[in-house]
Amino acid sequence: MANLSKINTLVVDDNAHMIHIVRSMLLGFGITRTYESRDAAEAFDIVRHEPIDLIIVDFQMPLLDGLEFTQMVRTGGDTRNPYIPIILLTAHTERSRIVAARDAGVTEICAKPVTAHQMWTKIAAVVNNPRPFVRAKSYFGPDRRRQDLEFKGEDRRATVIDGDSKPEAGDGAVVVEADTAA
Repeated sequence: MANLSKINTLVVDDNAHMIHIVRSMLLGFGITRTYESRDAAEAFDIVRHEPIDLIIVDFQMPLLDGLEFTQMVRTGGDTRNPYIPIILLTAHTERSRIVAARDAGVTEICAKPVTAHQMWTKIAAVVNNPRPFVRAKSYFGPDRRRQDLEFKGEDRRATVIDGDSKPEAGDGAVVVEADTAA
């Protein structure tokens, strides 16, 4: 993996101890540029004004939870980069919550208690294998499919050719976009 020292990371968690644990892991990986926030509203302000490359956010927080924060980052009109990889930390790994996180636009999920190996695996995935983004009427975020499936229905995703979208279906076609962030 490339040198991670230039990655600007934002850690969002209402628990200061968990922020310290995650920050220690990041330092161990060579990530030294870390912003921290204990609430999602302040974190969104950071995202709007700072060049953040990676977000690690807790699921359960007061006022705005991790999913609401993710949706703001993905669809907020004043978001600097809606393509930012977002890793969700959660102790709640029930299928319904995982599906809700996926549908909110989360890139990866780490189950608590999180280990350094698990965190490294998720960071490596978003850095080394970024997923294309999908824009639909009710969703914007990383492609939710983890495997290549041949779907031929009316809502088939559009094909991207040289950055131009060429829809192959009716009005339900979805545009697949490349991550334009550098």
